[in-house]
Amino acid sequence: MAWINLIIAGLFEIGWPLGLKLSQTTNNKLAWILFAVFSMGVSGLFLWLAQKQIPMGTAYAVWTGIGAVGAFVTGIFLFKDPATVFRIVSVTFIIVGIVGLKLSHA
Repeated sequence: MAWINLIIAGLFEIGWPLGLKLSQTTNNKLAWILFAVFSMGVSGLFLWLAQKQIPMGTAYAVWTGIGAVGAFVTGIFLFKDPATVFRIVSVTFIIVGIVGLKLSHA
């Protein structure tokens, strides 16, 4: 269950940069800022739950990795962020690190 909590935390970690970006690019500034704050809170709660069983360093690295990769992909698809080869290779290294941390936690 701890890893499920960590994945949920990571998915909500994507929500707060998304909310902040949408608060800058739409007329619904307050609603998107509130969405970002809500996402931060839920993300933190699930990280807290995950850390009961997963070492803090592993949990934090995976949590931020999921958020970083998710924000990267979201930026490409929703905001036309650049999808250069170097950026994609670089984010692939983050994914490899997340998988490695999961596999090393037996």
